[in-house]
This record gives sequence, C-alpha cells and structure tokens, in this order.
Amino acid sequence: MSDSTSADKRMTGTSERREQIIQRLRQQGSVQVNDLSHFFGVSTVTIRNDLAFLEKQGIAVRAYGGALICETGATNIEPSLEDKSALNTGLKQRIAQVAAELIHPGHRVILDSGTTTYEIARKLRHHQGVIAMTNGINVANALLEAEGVELLMTGGHLRRQSLSFYGDQAEQSLQNYHFDMLFLGVDAIDLERGVSTHNEDEARLNRKMCEVAERIIVVTDSSKFNRSSLHKIIDTQRIHTIIVDDGIPQECLEGLRKTGIDVVVVAE
Repeated sequence: MSDSTSADKRMTGTSERREQIIQRLRQQGSVQVNDLSHFFGVSTVTIRNDLAFLEKQGIAVRAYGGALICETGATNIEPSLEDKSALNTGLKQRIAQVAAELIHPGHRVILDSGTTTYEIARKLRHHQGVIAMTNGINVANALLEAEGVELLMTGGHLRRQSLSFYGDQAEQSLQNYHFDMLFLGVDAIDLERGVSTHNEDEARLNRKMCEVAERIIVVTDSSKFNRSSLHKIIDTQRIHTIIVDDGIPQECLEGLRKTGIDVVVVAE
C-alpha cells in the first residue's frame, strides 16, 4: 500500500468511513474492530463508536471484537450460525476448554445449540462415561467423535437458521430426564432483565432445559452483557456459573458475584 493511499484513508471523514464500513458488512457479513482500525488509521475507540452508531441505526449487531450485518435492518435480527462461527473462534475454544473441564465421568449434561457449545462438544472427544443431550445438529455432529459420550437428541422441528430443533416434541423429550448441568449459550444478558435470545421457540425450550438441570452454566463472550433480546429465558439470579472472557464490564462482574454467581473469567 502506497503512502498516499494510507494518508487518504486517515483523512476519511466520519460519514465516509461509516459508509465504507457498511459496504464491508454487506460484502463480508461481518467486520472486526482491529482490522478496521488498521485499515482506516484510526483508534479502536473510534471504530467502536462507528459500530455503535450503525447498531442504533439497525444496520449492524455488535459482537465480541466486531459486528455482524443486519440484513433487514431490524434491531433484533438473529445472525446466522455461519456468521457466529466466523467470529472469535479462539476465544470460544478457550471458554469451551474451561467448560469441558467441569464435566466428569458419570455426569449427565445438556449442551444447547450454538457455536460455543459446539466447541465444548469438540472438547469431549476423550471424555468417558458422560451422557449428553442436545438440540443442535452441529453439536451432535461434534459428539460423533466422542465415543465415551452417550448422545441423546431432543428431536422436534428444525430451525435452519440455527441448525437446532425446537417445539413441543423437543420440550416433551426433556420432561422425563434430570441432568447435572446445562451449558447455555446466550444472545444477550443483563443483570436486571435477565438472559434472553432472539427466537421465542428457542427461549421456551431453553427454559425447559433450565428446569431439568441441577446447575445452569452460561458460556458467553463479554459483548453479550448489558444487552437484551426480545425473548427472556430466565432471570440472571438463576444462573449458577458464568464462563466469560476478561472483557466483561467491571460493574457486571461485581454485580454477578454479589448475587452469588460463580464467574469464571478466561483470559482473552
């Protein structure tokens, strides 16, 4: 890249820069803060302000380290599983490693559908004597390599957006079981408003999972805090453990621990 080209990028005005970010979102589906900061020659704070502005306009949904496109412009749009998988894989793997270490022989666990729970499933390939139920096709596929894990599926109606099952059949399949732990991925978490997600059917199934699990373990990145989606799953106080990266806002960390929630912080 020539010096003149770099200088032009640094002189890009706010409106023009945001328009170029929108173009990248439309072309790629997602953007990363550090990449944009380097490309435009501005601080990461400036880029985060740009993404916050685009989120308020209903153009983007912020995620850890970047943002995803809102194709319809709706503020509660749900990113595709493919888009979610493309972001922060290394961080999800580190969170998953900590989660997998909580699972021991004899444990009965639920792995909700999602990209972080998929990474947990991948970490179980050498576990023995574990029973795992999931509503996620991606999670089930990962558990095929775990010969020491007995795999149960909820069944139900398939949501192609998330590659997960939901509905009455999925909920009823849980009623006759009791599990030691539920590993729950979330779209949003707020200390006052609780844990929430984009889809009503998945929220209802998640509530049923919470009812049949002894411990509720939320696995999430720090970008999901101080946010809320349309459909509430449970109150924050019902969570037993949260595994999260060290970008979690300090006030959230302190607030969670004051309520007695075990917060495990994973280094970025």
